[in-house]
Amino acid sequence: MTAETEAVDARPVAGSARVGILLVNLGTPDALGYWPVRRYLKEFLSDRRVVNTPRLIWWPILNLIILTTRPQKSSKNYETIWNKERNESPLKTVTRSQAEQLAGSIASGEFGSGGDIVADWAMRYANPSIRSALQRLREQGCGRLLIVPLYPQFAGATTLSVTDKVEESLARMKWRPEMRSVPPYYNDPVYIDALAESVRAGVGALDFEPEVVLVSFHGIPKSYVEAGDPYYDQCVETWRLLRERLDFSPERCPLTFQSRFGRAEWLSPYTDETVKELARKGVRRMAVLTPGFSVDCLETISEIGVENREFFIEAGGEQFALIPCLNDSALGMKVIRHIIAREIDGWI
Repeated sequence: MTAETEAVDARPVAGSARVGILLVNLGTPDALGYWPVRRYLKEFLSDRRVVNTPRLIWWPILNLIILTTRPQKSSKNYETIWNKERNESPLKTVTRSQAEQLAGSIASGEFGSGGDIVADWAMRYANPSIRSALQRLREQGCGRLLIVPLYPQFAGATTLSVTDKVEESLARMKWRPEMRSVPPYYNDPVYIDALAESVRAGVGALDFEPEVVLVSFHGIPKSYVEAGDPYYDQCVETWRLLRERLDFSPERCPLTFQSRFGRAEWLSPYTDETVKELARKGVRRMAVLTPGFSVDCLETISEIGVENREFFIEAGGEQFALIPCLNDSALGMKVIRHIIAREIDGWI
């Protein structure tokens, strides 16, 4: 067989039934330090789905102010959570593990014939890139793609940005496989049950009984919701269903939004202000969970677990705990396998 023939044989067969499953999370700097973090922030904050300010206004703010000052601070924050053994952030470590566990489930025949399905993973920003993962799936003969944005609640800045990048990458590759994308699963009973069980286990492992179990979602500008983004309503529904499973009142289990950025009004109530206010009102023991994140990252480990813990203690609180995300736990993988099995129905 000639090299030319081998190259032809390596191409995916048109109409191939092999399914590629691509897990996609937000992203993380490739390394610590000013320049790697700057490259990551520039890609992230240049996405029009993330910041829709007119470019003539946003470009000088981003390049002359934010990207000259923020990378050094962010790098120091990343250093506090960095997986030094692998030289990467926990977000990358856990997302890789999710893909590897998914591949193990495929190989064991959980979704049918293991040879019919291939699993991979990517980050929306930085590496491994979506395009590189799509190229690997193409080389393995996948003619069908299931894109799995690891965001339970839909937002244009997350879910839609992933599908934008997938479409852009496929267009540049001149490849058009059959494709599906997992819809938001904010109200899926398996997801809600997994969250409830994680709260019970997380609280049960503490050496104190929380007076308040606060639910914190990542925030977005309020103007995005006013323009039609369903994110807020989906967060509220997740919160409501979770409280019903746990039999918690809104007072025992309040809803807040974190990680606001800039001067615009974001979704409220704000997590940091609520944590301080609860402590000032006499709450002494608190736990926080972040059900909008599928994997623990800077915004959960550092912002909630460190910064908001300090806010709580300084305002008079005494005991504070972060309940981990579902991550690559048995509960987290149960949710991922469930939504994938549902979406590939009819393909396998």
